[in-house]
Amino acid sequence: MITSGFVTLILVAFWMSAPIGCANMIPPGGGPRDTIAPVFVNAVPHDSTVNFKGDRIVLDFDEELDDPKEPRNNIIFTPSFEIDPIVTTKGKAVTVNFKDAKLEPNTTYVINFGNAVVDITEGNANKGFVYTFSTGPFLDSLEISGKILLAENGGIDTTMNVVLYKDLSDSAIRNKNALYVTRLDRNGNFHFHNLPNDTFAIYAFGQGRRYQSNQLFAFRDTTIIAGQADSLVLYAYREGSVRPVTSLVNTGQIKIPANDRRLRFTPGTTSQQELVNDFILTFPVPLKSFDSTKIHLATDSVFNSEIFTASLDTSRKEVRLKTAWKEGAAYHLVLEKDFATDTAGRQLLKTDTLSFVTKKKADYGSLALKIRNIGAFKNPVLQFVQNNQAVYSVPIKSGVYNEALFTPGDYSLRIFDDINGNGKWDPGNFFEGKRQPEIVYPISQPITVKANWDNEFERVL
Repeated sequence: MITSGFVTLILVAFWMSAPIGCANMIPPGGGPRDTIAPVFVNAVPHDSTVNFKGDRIVLDFDEELDDPKEPRNNIIFTPSFEIDPIVTTKGKAVTVNFKDAKLEPNTTYVINFGNAVVDITEGNANKGFVYTFSTGPFLDSLEISGKILLAENGGIDTTMNVVLYKDLSDSAIRNKNALYVTRLDRNGNFHFHNLPNDTFAIYAFGQGRRYQSNQLFAFRDTTIIAGQADSLVLYAYREGSVRPVTSLVNTGQIKIPANDRRLRFTPGTTSQQELVNDFILTFPVPLKSFDSTKIHLATDSVFNSEIFTASLDTSRKEVRLKTAWKEGAAYHLVLEKDFATDTAGRQLLKTDTLSFVTKKKADYGSLALKIRNIGAFKNPVLQFVQNNQAVYSVPIKSGVYNEALFTPGDYSLRIFDDINGNGKWDPGNFFEGKRQPEIVYPISQPITVKANWDNEFERVL
Protein backbone atom coordinates (compact mmCIF):
# COMPACT_ATOMS: atom_id res chain seq x y z
CA MET A 1 0.00 0.00 0.00
CA ILE A 2 1.42 3.36 -1.02
CA THR A 3 1.02 5.97 1.64
CA SER A 4 0.32 9.60 1.05
CA GLY A 5 3.69 10.51 2.57
CA PHE A 6 5.50 8.36 0.02
CA VAL A 7 3.60 10.01 -2.83
CA THR A 8 4.54 13.41 -1.46
CA LEU A 9 8.21 12.42 -1.32
CA ILE A 10 8.14 11.23 -4.95
CA LEU A 11 6.56 14.48 -6.10
CA VAL A 12 9.15 16.59 -4.25
CA ALA A 13 12.01 14.59 -5.75
CA PHE A 14 10.55 14.96 -9.25
CA TRP A 15 10.06 18.72 -8.80
CA MET A 16 13.65 19.25 -7.60
CA SER A 17 15.12 17.25 -10.50
CA ALA A 18 13.03 18.92 -13.21
CA PRO A 19 14.42 21.89 -15.28
CA ILE A 20 13.74 25.23 -13.67
CA GLY A 21 12.52 26.72 -16.97
CA CYS A 22 12.73 30.45 -17.70
CA ALA A 23 14.50 31.32 -14.47
CA ASN A 24 17.76 29.72 -15.72
CA MET A 25 17.70 30.81 -19.39
CA ILE A 26 21.01 32.33 -20.67
CA PRO A 27 20.57 35.25 -23.01
CA PRO A 28 22.05 34.76 -26.49
CA GLY A 29 25.47 36.26 -27.22
CA GLY A 30 25.87 39.56 -29.08
CA GLY A 31 27.13 37.86 -32.22
CA PRO A 32 30.15 38.86 -34.35
CA ARG A 33 31.09 42.51 -34.60
CA ASP A 34 29.83 44.35 -37.68
CA THR A 35 32.84 44.97 -39.93
CA ILE A 36 31.02 45.42 -43.24
CA ALA A 37 30.72 48.92 -44.70
CA PRO A 38 27.38 50.24 -45.95
CA VAL A 39 26.62 48.91 -49.43
CA PHE A 40 25.20 51.24 -52.09
CA VAL A 41 21.72 50.16 -53.25
CA ASN A 42 20.15 52.86 -55.40
CA ALA A 43 20.35 56.52 -56.46
CA VAL A 44 17.72 59.04 -57.50
CA PRO A 45 18.52 60.10 -60.13
CA HIS A 46 20.69 57.13 -61.14
CA ASP A 47 24.48 57.37 -61.25
CA SER A 48 25.91 58.82 -64.50
CA THR A 49 22.64 60.60 -65.26
CA VAL A 50 22.72 63.38 -67.88
CA ASN A 51 20.66 66.55 -68.37
CA PHE A 52 20.34 66.86 -64.60
CA LYS A 53 17.85 69.62 -63.71
CA GLY A 54 17.02 68.91 -60.09
CA ASP A 55 18.22 70.41 -56.82
CA ARG A 56 19.08 67.22 -54.92
CA ILE A 57 20.42 63.68 -55.16
CA VAL A 58 19.35 60.84 -52.83
CA LEU A 59 21.63 57.84 -52.38
CA ASP A 60 20.27 54.73 -50.63
CA PHE A 61 22.42 52.21 -48.74
CA ASP A 62 21.63 48.89 -47.08
CA GLU A 63 21.92 49.98 -43.41
CA GLU A 64 21.41 52.90 -41.06
CA LEU A 65 23.94 55.69 -41.55
CA ASP A 66 25.67 58.05 -39.16
CA ASP A 67 26.16 61.75 -39.87
CA PRO A 68 28.82 62.35 -42.55
CA LYS A 69 32.31 62.34 -41.03
CA GLU A 70 34.18 65.64 -41.61
CA PRO A 71 32.34 66.42 -44.86
CA ARG A 72 34.52 69.46 -45.55
CA ASN A 73 37.67 67.31 -45.63
CA ASN A 74 36.22 64.02 -46.83
CA ILE A 75 33.77 64.97 -49.59
CA ILE A 76 35.29 66.42 -52.76
CA PHE A 77 33.11 68.06 -55.42
CA THR A 78 34.68 68.50 -58.84
CA PRO A 79 34.41 70.97 -60.35
CA SER A 80 34.36 72.79 -57.02
CA PHE A 81 31.65 75.19 -55.85
CA GLU A 82 31.92 78.60 -54.25
CA ILE A 83 29.35 77.31 -51.76
CA ASP A 84 29.44 73.55 -51.29
CA PRO A 85 26.21 71.54 -51.50
CA ILE A 86 24.78 70.40 -48.16
CA VAL A 87 25.18 66.68 -47.43
CA THR A 88 22.90 65.07 -44.82
CA THR A 89 21.92 61.56 -43.76
CA LYS A 90 18.59 60.18 -42.57
CA GLY A 91 18.05 56.50 -41.94
CA LYS A 92 19.71 54.62 -44.79
CA ALA A 93 19.86 57.58 -47.20
CA VAL A 94 22.41 60.29 -48.03
CA THR A 95 20.99 63.49 -49.52
CA VAL A 96 23.06 66.03 -51.47
CA ASN A 97 21.21 69.34 -51.66
CA PHE A 98 22.26 71.88 -54.32
CA LYS A 99 19.91 74.64 -53.13
CA ASP A 100 22.71 77.17 -52.47
CA ALA A 101 25.34 75.64 -54.77
CA LYS A 102 25.35 76.89 -58.34
CA LEU A 103 25.41 74.13 -60.94
CA GLU A 104 26.99 75.21 -64.23
CA PRO A 105 25.35 74.20 -67.54
CA ASN A 106 26.87 71.46 -69.70
CA THR A 107 29.21 70.37 -66.94
CA THR A 108 30.10 66.91 -65.65
CA TYR A 109 30.25 66.74 -61.83
CA VAL A 110 31.93 64.07 -59.73
CA ILE A 111 31.25 63.68 -56.01
CA ASN A 112 33.89 61.67 -54.14
CA PHE A 113 32.61 60.87 -50.65
CA GLY A 114 35.99 59.71 -49.31
CA ASN A 115 35.35 58.16 -45.88
CA ALA A 116 32.21 60.20 -45.15
CA VAL A 117 29.60 57.44 -45.61
CA VAL A 118 29.67 55.37 -42.39
CA ASP A 119 27.24 53.03 -40.65
CA ILE A 120 25.72 54.07 -37.33
CA THR A 121 26.71 50.91 -35.42
CA GLU A 122 30.48 50.58 -35.82
CA GLY A 123 31.45 53.52 -38.02
CA ASN A 124 32.46 51.31 -40.97
CA ALA A 125 33.14 53.54 -43.98
CA ASN A 126 32.24 52.95 -47.62
CA LYS A 127 35.65 54.21 -48.75
CA GLY A 128 35.92 56.21 -51.93
CA PHE A 129 32.27 56.04 -52.98
CA VAL A 130 31.82 58.17 -56.13
CA TYR A 131 28.71 59.54 -57.85
CA THR A 132 28.79 61.19 -61.27
CA PHE A 133 26.24 63.24 -63.20
CA SER A 134 26.08 65.88 -65.91
CA THR A 135 23.99 69.01 -66.42
CA GLY A 136 24.53 68.57 -70.16
CA PRO A 137 23.64 65.86 -72.70
CA PHE A 138 26.76 63.72 -72.12
CA LEU A 139 29.41 62.86 -69.52
CA ASP A 140 32.90 64.22 -70.06
CA SER A 141 35.30 61.28 -70.26
CA LEU A 142 38.86 62.58 -70.51
CA GLU A 143 41.50 61.70 -67.91
CA ILE A 144 44.80 62.87 -66.40
CA SER A 145 46.92 60.57 -64.24
CA GLY A 146 50.33 60.46 -62.63
CA LYS A 147 52.34 60.24 -59.44
CA ILE A 148 53.67 62.61 -56.76
CA LEU A 149 57.08 61.91 -55.20
CA LEU A 150 58.95 63.83 -52.51
CA ALA A 151 61.92 65.49 -54.20
CA GLU A 152 64.08 65.33 -51.05
CA ASN A 153 64.04 61.57 -50.62
CA GLY A 154 61.94 59.89 -53.32
CA GLY A 155 59.25 59.01 -50.78
CA ILE A 156 55.47 59.46 -50.76
CA ASP A 157 53.12 61.65 -48.71
CA THR A 158 49.54 60.52 -49.20
CA THR A 159 48.06 63.53 -47.39
CA MET A 160 48.55 65.75 -50.44
CA ASN A 161 45.81 66.76 -52.89
CA VAL A 162 46.41 67.10 -56.63
CA VAL A 163 44.55 69.98 -58.25
CA LEU A 164 43.74 71.44 -61.66
CA TYR A 165 43.16 75.10 -62.50
CA LYS A 166 41.69 76.54 -65.69
CA ASP A 167 43.05 79.91 -64.59
CA LEU A 168 46.66 79.58 -65.74
CA SER A 169 48.02 82.64 -63.88
CA ASP A 170 50.60 81.97 -61.13
CA SER A 171 48.53 83.87 -58.58
CA ALA A 172 45.48 81.63 -59.03
CA ILE A 173 46.71 79.05 -56.51
CA ARG A 174 46.82 81.77 -53.82
CA ASN A 175 43.59 83.54 -54.69
CA LYS A 176 41.18 80.84 -55.88
CA ASN A 177 40.03 77.40 -54.87
CA ALA A 178 41.13 74.65 -57.20
CA LEU A 179 38.54 73.70 -59.82
CA TYR A 180 39.32 69.97 -59.84
CA VAL A 181 40.72 68.08 -56.84
CA THR A 182 41.71 64.46 -56.33
CA ARG A 183 43.52 62.51 -53.65
CA LEU A 184 46.62 60.35 -53.79
CA ASP A 185 46.35 56.63 -53.25
CA ARG A 186 48.69 54.82 -50.88
CA ASN A 187 51.33 54.54 -53.62
CA GLY A 188 51.29 58.26 -54.41
CA ASN A 189 49.29 57.88 -57.62
CA PHE A 190 46.48 60.21 -58.73
CA HIS A 191 43.79 59.93 -61.37
CA PHE A 192 41.34 62.56 -62.65
CA HIS A 193 38.22 61.18 -64.37
CA ASN A 194 35.42 62.78 -66.37
CA LEU A 195 37.36 65.88 -67.42
CA PRO A 196 36.32 68.22 -70.23
CA ASN A 197 38.47 68.87 -73.28
CA ASP A 198 40.41 71.77 -71.81
CA THR A 199 43.87 73.04 -70.82
CA PHE A 200 44.91 73.04 -67.16
CA ALA A 201 47.69 74.00 -64.81
CA ILE A 202 48.41 71.14 -62.39
CA TYR A 203 49.73 71.37 -58.83
CA ALA A 204 49.87 69.31 -55.65
CA PHE A 205 49.77 70.66 -52.12
CA GLY A 206 48.65 69.79 -48.61
CA GLN A 207 45.05 69.15 -47.68
CA GLY A 208 42.68 71.81 -48.89
CA ARG A 209 41.74 73.45 -52.15
CA ARG A 210 44.10 76.43 -52.12
CA TYR A 211 47.86 76.85 -51.75
CA GLN A 212 49.18 77.66 -48.29
CA SER A 213 52.82 78.50 -47.57
CA ASN A 214 54.94 76.02 -45.60
CA GLN A 215 53.05 73.08 -47.06
CA LEU A 216 54.41 70.42 -49.37
CA PHE A 217 54.02 71.71 -52.92
CA ALA A 218 54.61 70.44 -56.44
CA PHE A 219 54.04 71.99 -59.85
CA ARG A 220 54.50 71.28 -63.53
CA ASP A 221 56.43 73.74 -65.67
CA THR A 222 53.95 73.63 -68.53
CA THR A 223 50.18 73.29 -68.90
CA ILE A 224 48.51 70.00 -69.76
CA ILE A 225 45.54 69.09 -71.94
CA ALA A 226 43.02 66.59 -70.60
CA GLY A 227 43.26 63.27 -72.40
CA GLN A 228 46.85 63.95 -73.46
CA ALA A 229 48.61 63.49 -70.13
CA ASP A 230 49.18 60.26 -68.26
CA SER A 231 52.07 58.89 -66.20
CA LEU A 232 52.99 62.40 -65.11
CA VAL A 233 55.52 62.66 -62.26
CA LEU A 234 55.61 65.77 -60.07
CA TYR A 235 58.19 66.31 -57.32
CA ALA A 236 57.00 67.89 -54.09
CA TYR A 237 59.08 70.03 -51.75
CA ARG A 238 58.58 72.38 -48.85
CA GLU A 239 59.95 75.83 -49.61
CA GLY A 240 62.79 76.75 -47.28
CA SER A 241 63.21 73.14 -46.17
CA VAL A 242 66.99 72.89 -46.64
CA ARG A 243 68.67 71.02 -43.82
CA PRO A 244 72.41 70.58 -43.18
CA VAL A 245 73.91 67.39 -44.54
CA THR A 246 77.07 67.11 -42.47
CA SER A 247 77.81 64.80 -39.57
CA LEU A 248 75.31 65.07 -36.74
CA VAL A 249 76.24 67.16 -33.71
CA ASN A 250 74.42 68.08 -30.53
CA THR A 251 72.76 71.43 -31.16
CA GLY A 252 70.12 71.30 -28.45
CA GLN A 253 68.69 74.66 -27.44
CA ILE A 254 68.90 76.09 -23.93
CA LYS A 255 66.10 77.96 -22.21
CA ILE A 256 67.57 81.00 -20.47
CA PRO A 257 65.84 82.58 -17.44
CA ALA A 258 65.27 86.31 -17.89
CA ASN A 259 67.53 87.23 -14.93
CA ASP A 260 70.39 84.89 -15.90
CA ARG A 261 73.54 86.90 -16.68
CA ARG A 262 75.76 83.91 -17.51
CA LEU A 263 76.71 83.16 -21.13
CA ARG A 264 75.10 79.92 -22.25
CA PHE A 265 76.22 77.50 -24.94
CA THR A 266 76.05 73.84 -25.94
CA PRO A 267 79.27 71.94 -26.75
CA GLY A 268 79.19 69.69 -29.79
CA THR A 269 80.44 66.80 -27.66
CA THR A 270 80.63 66.09 -23.95
CA SER A 271 82.56 62.82 -24.15
CA GLN A 272 84.31 61.56 -27.29
CA GLN A 273 85.24 63.93 -30.09
CA GLU A 274 85.10 62.62 -33.66
CA LEU A 275 88.48 62.68 -35.39
CA VAL A 276 86.82 63.75 -38.63
CA ASN A 277 84.65 66.57 -37.22
CA ASP A 278 85.21 70.09 -35.97
CA PHE A 279 84.45 70.90 -32.34
CA ILE A 280 81.40 73.17 -32.24
CA LEU A 281 79.99 75.53 -29.62
CA THR A 282 76.37 76.49 -30.25
CA PHE A 283 74.87 79.60 -28.64
CA PRO A 284 71.11 80.11 -28.20
CA VAL A 285 71.56 83.90 -28.46
CA PRO A 286 73.75 85.51 -31.18
CA LEU A 287 77.14 86.76 -30.07
CA LYS A 288 77.84 90.48 -30.02
CA SER A 289 81.60 89.99 -29.68
CA PHE A 290 83.99 87.08 -30.05
CA ASP A 291 87.76 86.94 -29.46
CA SER A 292 89.44 83.74 -30.66
CA THR A 293 92.72 84.68 -28.91
CA LYS A 294 90.98 84.02 -25.59
CA ILE A 295 90.34 80.38 -26.47
CA HIS A 296 93.06 77.82 -25.74
CA LEU A 297 93.26 74.16 -26.75
CA ALA A 298 95.67 71.82 -24.98
CA THR A 299 96.41 68.13 -24.46
CA ASP A 300 97.63 66.14 -21.47
CA SER A 301 97.69 67.20 -17.87
CA VAL A 302 100.50 69.69 -18.49
CA PHE A 303 98.33 71.57 -21.03
CA ASN A 304 100.54 71.31 -24.10
CA SER A 305 99.11 73.88 -26.52
CA GLU A 306 97.66 72.73 -29.83
CA ILE A 307 97.44 74.68 -33.07
CA PHE A 308 93.82 75.34 -34.09
CA THR A 309 91.56 77.90 -35.73
CA ALA A 310 88.28 79.19 -34.30
CA SER A 311 85.67 80.99 -36.40
CA LEU A 312 82.20 82.46 -35.84
CA ASP A 313 79.55 81.67 -38.47
CA THR A 314 77.37 84.28 -40.18
CA SER A 315 74.44 83.70 -37.79
CA ARG A 316 76.86 84.51 -34.93
CA LYS A 317 75.48 81.53 -33.03
CA GLU A 318 78.12 78.91 -33.81
CA VAL A 319 81.85 78.82 -33.06
CA ARG A 320 83.74 76.12 -34.95
CA LEU A 321 87.20 74.86 -33.90
CA LYS A 322 89.39 73.13 -36.46
CA THR A 323 92.54 71.15 -35.67
CA ALA A 324 94.34 67.92 -36.57
CA TRP A 325 92.94 65.78 -33.79
CA LYS A 326 95.19 63.17 -32.21
CA GLU A 327 93.55 59.82 -31.74
CA GLY A 328 92.66 58.65 -28.24
CA ALA A 329 93.96 61.87 -26.69
CA ALA A 330 92.65 63.90 -23.75
CA TYR A 331 91.92 67.53 -24.70
CA HIS A 332 91.15 70.60 -22.63
CA LEU A 333 89.40 73.62 -24.14
CA VAL A 334 89.95 76.71 -22.01
CA LEU A 335 87.51 79.59 -22.47
CA GLU A 336 88.52 82.86 -20.83
CA LYS A 337 85.80 84.77 -19.02
CA ASP A 338 85.41 87.40 -21.73
CA PHE A 339 86.07 85.25 -24.82
CA ALA A 340 82.51 86.01 -26.00
CA THR A 341 79.57 88.28 -25.18
CA ASP A 342 76.06 87.70 -26.49
CA THR A 343 73.65 90.42 -27.62
CA ALA A 344 72.06 90.47 -24.15
CA GLY A 345 75.44 91.31 -22.59
CA ARG A 346 76.00 87.87 -21.05
CA GLN A 347 79.55 86.58 -20.42
CA LEU A 348 81.05 83.67 -18.54
CA LEU A 349 81.18 84.29 -14.80
CA LYS A 350 84.71 82.87 -14.73
CA THR A 351 87.17 81.03 -16.95
CA ASP A 352 85.70 77.71 -18.02
CA THR A 353 87.42 74.47 -19.10
CA LEU A 354 85.82 71.77 -21.22
CA SER A 355 87.55 68.38 -21.16
CA PHE A 356 87.01 65.53 -23.59
CA VAL A 357 88.83 62.72 -25.36
CA THR A 358 89.05 61.90 -29.03
CA LYS A 359 88.13 58.62 -30.61
CA LYS A 360 90.70 56.14 -31.85
CA LYS A 361 91.23 55.21 -35.48
CA ALA A 362 90.10 51.69 -34.61
CA ASP A 363 86.68 53.19 -33.80
CA TYR A 364 86.24 53.89 -37.53
CA GLY A 365 86.06 51.77 -40.63
CA SER A 366 87.63 52.47 -43.99
CA LEU A 367 85.09 52.83 -46.79
CA ALA A 368 85.54 52.17 -50.50
CA LEU A 369 82.25 52.78 -52.32
CA LYS A 370 81.58 52.64 -56.06
CA ILE A 371 78.33 53.87 -57.61
CA ARG A 372 77.66 52.73 -61.16
CA ASN A 373 75.54 54.44 -63.83
CA ILE A 374 75.88 58.03 -62.62
CA GLY A 375 76.81 59.32 -66.08
CA ALA A 376 73.46 61.11 -66.45
CA PHE A 377 74.31 63.43 -63.55
CA LYS A 378 76.27 66.62 -64.14
CA ASN A 379 77.25 67.22 -60.49
CA PRO A 380 76.32 64.06 -58.56
CA VAL A 381 76.25 64.33 -54.77
CA LEU A 382 76.01 61.21 -52.62
CA GLN A 383 74.05 61.31 -49.36
CA PHE A 384 74.49 58.95 -46.41
CA VAL A 385 71.15 58.65 -44.61
CA GLN A 386 70.21 57.57 -41.08
CA ASN A 387 66.70 57.78 -39.61
CA ASN A 388 65.53 59.31 -42.90
CA GLN A 389 67.92 62.25 -42.47
CA ALA A 390 70.96 62.93 -44.65
CA VAL A 391 73.80 63.02 -42.10
CA TYR A 392 76.66 63.38 -44.58
CA SER A 393 77.03 64.30 -48.24
CA VAL A 394 79.92 64.28 -50.64
CA PRO A 395 80.45 65.02 -54.36
CA ILE A 396 81.01 61.79 -56.27
CA LYS A 397 81.57 62.87 -59.85
CA SER A 398 83.85 59.91 -60.59
CA GLY A 399 81.38 57.47 -59.08
CA VAL A 400 83.98 56.43 -56.50
CA TYR A 401 84.22 57.47 -52.85
CA ASN A 402 87.06 56.47 -50.52
CA GLU A 403 87.40 57.46 -46.87
CA ALA A 404 89.95 56.06 -44.41
CA LEU A 405 87.99 57.12 -41.33
CA PHE A 406 84.25 56.65 -41.70
CA THR A 407 81.84 56.52 -38.77
CA PRO A 408 80.47 52.97 -38.41
CA GLY A 409 76.74 52.34 -38.75
CA ASP A 410 73.90 51.41 -41.05
CA TYR A 411 73.33 53.86 -43.91
CA SER A 412 70.83 54.23 -46.71
CA LEU A 413 72.18 55.92 -49.82
CA ARG A 414 70.70 58.62 -52.02
CA ILE A 415 72.07 60.64 -54.92
CA PHE A 416 71.05 63.90 -56.54
CA ASP A 417 72.29 66.20 -59.28
CA ASP A 418 73.61 69.37 -57.65
CA ILE A 419 72.36 71.73 -60.37
CA ASN A 420 73.78 74.95 -58.89
CA GLY A 421 76.95 73.33 -57.58
CA ASN A 422 76.57 74.50 -53.97
CA GLY A 423 77.08 71.04 -52.48
CA LYS A 424 73.66 70.76 -50.85
CA TRP A 425 70.14 69.76 -51.81
CA ASP A 426 67.93 72.71 -52.79
CA PRO A 427 64.12 72.84 -52.77
CA GLY A 428 62.20 74.51 -55.57
CA ASN A 429 60.63 77.94 -55.69
CA PHE A 430 57.51 78.40 -57.80
CA PHE A 431 57.10 82.12 -57.21
CA GLU A 432 60.72 82.97 -58.04
CA GLY A 433 61.43 81.75 -61.52
CA LYS A 434 59.44 78.52 -61.26
CA ARG A 435 62.55 76.69 -60.11
CA GLN A 436 62.00 72.96 -59.69
CA PRO A 437 63.59 71.19 -56.71
CA GLU A 438 66.70 69.09 -57.12
CA ILE A 439 65.53 65.49 -57.30
CA VAL A 440 66.98 62.93 -54.91
CA TYR A 441 67.07 59.31 -56.05
CA PRO A 442 67.26 56.50 -53.46
CA ILE A 443 69.80 53.72 -54.06
CA SER A 444 68.05 50.47 -53.28
CA GLN A 445 70.66 48.60 -51.23
CA PRO A 446 71.85 50.10 -47.91
CA ILE A 447 75.36 49.60 -46.52
CA THR A 448 76.70 48.68 -43.10
CA VAL A 449 80.09 50.16 -42.21
CA LYS A 450 81.93 48.14 -39.56
CA ALA A 451 84.55 49.57 -37.18
CA ASN A 452 88.20 48.57 -37.65
CA TRP A 453 87.30 47.00 -40.99
CA ASP A 454 87.97 47.55 -44.69
CA ASN A 455 84.42 48.08 -46.00
CA GLU A 456 83.98 47.77 -49.77
CA PHE A 457 80.69 48.17 -51.62
CA GLU A 458 79.44 48.54 -55.19
CA ARG A 459 75.96 49.85 -55.86
CA VAL A 460 73.97 50.45 -59.05
CA LEU A 461 71.57 53.34 -59.65
